[in-house]
Amino acid sequence: MSRDIQLQSVKLDDVLEKRRLDQALNAKEFAVLAGISYSTAREWFRAPGFPVVRSVVFWADFVEWRRTENGLSAGKPEPRPKSPSPVAPTTTVGWPAKAARILAEA
Repeated sequence: MSRDIQLQSVKLDDVLEKRRLDQALNAKEFAVLAGISYSTAREWFRAPGFPVVRSVVFWADFVEWRRTENGLSAGKPEPRPKSPSPVAPTTTVGWPAKAARILAEA
């Protein structure tokens, strides 16, 4: 199996630790953790409704999104804003669950 050149510098142990600590993952880290190519991860990051916030995703939000996309979740996802502003939003409606919790605590 060939290895993606873009992902050579990403260590699986480091990414697993970030997931364990519930930290945000960039596209390369997400690709390694999800077992997909970097180009596929970038496509997903641009997909409508994918729970990416400022070029990072929380694993728990991805799992929730994946369940919803596969029809395994009873709830309907809230619409996401088209483009988050560079300043902190006054509302967390439309943000992925983890990002909304972080913003609410700030």
